Amino acid sequence: MTHRTRFARALAVAALFAAGTAAAQQWPNKPLRIVVPYPPGGSSDIIARAISQPLGEALKQTVIVENKPGANGNTGTDAVAKANDGHTLLLCDVGALAITASVYKQLPFEPSKDLRGVTMLAYSPHLLVVHPSVPANSLQELVALSHKDKLNFAVTAIGSAPHLAGVAVEKATKAEWTYIPYKGGAQAIGDTVAGQTQVLMNGMLATLPHVQSGKLKVLGVSKATRVPLLANVPTIAEQGVKGFESGTWQGVLMPASTPPAVVSRLAAELTRIIRSPEVRERLVSQGAEVYTMTPAEFGGFFERERKNWAAVVAQGGVKID
Repeated sequence: MTHRTRFARALAVAALFAAGTAAAQQWPNKPLRIVVPYPPGGSSDIIARAISQPLGEALKQTVIVENKPGANGNTGTDAVAKANDGHTLLLCDVGALAITASVYKQLPFEPSKDLRGVTMLAYSPHLLVVHPSVPANSLQELVALSHKDKLNFAVTAIGSAPHLAGVAVEKATKAEWTYIPYKGGAQAIGDTVAGQTQVLMNGMLATLPHVQSGKLKVLGVSKATRVPLLANVPTIAEQGVKGFESGTWQGVLMPASTPPAVVSRLAAELTRIIRSPEVRERLVSQGAEVYTMTPAEFGGFFERERKNWAAVVAQGGVKID
């Protein structure tokens, strides 16, 4: 390669970088839409509404939160994957998104190729809870009860992270329960609070208020160590399911066509907002941990989650046509 050729290539790279930087500085030039692919009231919805106003103030644009549930979160996700306008964001359970390709035989989108990770925002472990009328105060007692009485296990959706966490506990303990699918965490919680279902595993962020009010009874936490807000509640691993850990990871993604400079700017703003004292304290008080990643780290995490959950899906035999 000649000196002249190297110089020409360097100029081309510099021009592309300058163009990308200019695009990021001009972005956004219209309102932003945060699509939550689940009904209102779940963990993703709570976080979307916590960040929407400060994000709008930072970017000097209106930020609208739109709940677009359907097909276990795939309807809203597909809409974002195809929204090549540079102003549509997806805020969802990243773990659930990583599971999708293993559970569904056919999808209208390919998560790894059609979406680009921006940043993770928060993590909350799953809580194993029951309706207060259930005569069990530990995982062992719940397992024993499941062999005597019919127990309905509410799940946010078939193939969701809470569903597969329930499958993993069921297989490890030889429990017996029937899975009842819902369109999102809020609906699954609502029916368990009402006693229509007896058992639930769901993200702590959306579930803890119902435990604190006495409407649900917590039996275990799906984290490696106990959580300060529930210091007296043993982990599921402590109760015999060695090494068990699962949770809800909320993150933001955009269509794969989004310019890297825009992704970087958005990631920086979201990281600053989620780490701000006001937002952090609000989430921590409800059992969520602020947990951010760079776009590159996000991509690596997603692939690891996809492989880990694929093994659980295969073990549980969970498939949806």
